[in-house]
Amino acid sequence: MLSVICQTTGMGFAAVARVTNERWITCSAEDHLEFGLKPGDELQVKTTICDSIRENRTAVIIDNVSEDPDYHDHHTPEMYKLQSYISMPIIRRDGSFFGTLCAIDPKPNSLKTFKVREMFTLFADLISFHIEAIEQELESKTILNEKSSLLKKTESQKNEAEKLRSDVEKKLIEKNISLEKMNSELEAFNYISSHDLQEPLRKIQLFTDIIEKGESSNLSEKGKHAFAKIRVSAFRMQNLINDLLTYSRTKFDDRKFETKNLNTIANDVIEDLSEEVQNKNVVFEIGDLGKLAVIEFQFRQLLYNLISNSIKFSIPDKKLIVTVTAKEIKGSEANFEKLTPNIDYYNITVSDNGIGFDQVYNEKIFGLFQALHTKPTKSTGIGLTIVKRIVENHKGFIKAKGILNQGASFDIFIPVKID
Repeated sequence: MLSVICQTTGMGFAAVARVTNERWITCSAEDHLEFGLKPGDELQVKTTICDSIRENRTAVIIDNVSEDPDYHDHHTPEMYKLQSYISMPIIRRDGSFFGTLCAIDPKPNSLKTFKVREMFTLFADLISFHIEAIEQELESKTILNEKSSLLKKTESQKNEAEKLRSDVEKKLIEKNISLEKMNSELEAFNYISSHDLQEPLRKIQLFTDIIEKGESSNLSEKGKHAFAKIRVSAFRMQNLINDLLTYSRTKFDDRKFETKNLNTIANDVIEDLSEEVQNKNVVFEIGDLGKLAVIEFQFRQLLYNLISNSIKFSIPDKKLIVTVTAKEIKGSEANFEKLTPNIDYYNITVSDNGIGFDQVYNEKIFGLFQALHTKPTKSTGIGLTIVKRIVENHKGFIKAKGILNQGASFDIFIPVKID
């Protein structure tokens, strides 16, 4: 990962660091500058920019120190003789700060680009997954050791030991399930994000266009058909990369809750999808959605994914009807075991009369890279995973219901008051 960072950005040194209010410790490093830091080495945290990153939890990106209005007089660049710098915070799933993913170089570099920032965001997210997976594994081993110790207790302690063993085994099962789920998600993330897909994809698209435009007359019908398939595959890969970046951003985007008119957001989403709406002859039935405290960018993405999903999986030659409604309910009214009975929830429902799905997949449908339909679509299998994460960011829950060839509906439950 650090090697990819150096090759992609041209930076000479990259590292993962554990940062606390008192210590800066190297976890891993890629050093082409002979900077001298190895795993386990320390810097005085006050001599680094990472100290402010820990406090503010925001990335710092500097293309050229001498021209940067905020850092041209900062002591860190002067002390370590650097001109370009990038550092991304690594945040655990529980919200605690672990450290930074950073890179430096004595020469100026172009770092304030979408590609570089999103690569660092994605890799920081991946490192967070790795850390939690390792900690879960260590915790499982500890529980196993506790179990082994309990089995060695004397016969006089048998009754108490049996009870404790039952509790330990229950915890072990829960931890293993959690670890398996995390590892499955991590494997999917690792496969995609550990490869620099953007550059080879761009070249595939560029050279395909050149050959199709310049050599079209020399190609057979079979050759033209093959190039059309390459172009479609490249387009699908681009969608996959964009969806992965969206999935990553839903964890690190600024979670600022503001009271918003949901009808305004829904209308904006429909406008964004106007071309697809015209092509599919879609009819929308939008109720009075009211106002709710939401993270606006993420909630817009949520409605966009659900509505575009309805359009993708509509029935050909049948008018598609997409319905969006909202109401305030008590948890006890929803017949949904995940809700707290005495809590007030905002229940938003998005439904359609499309191809639907078998109800046995009502949980699997939210899994990363899950695609339940075999017919060709533009779906990457990430859209509903993003929806679920956004709902969880709002402290809410989502459930799906489908009937084959009749339609699908998604019920979202968000607490009216979010702590």
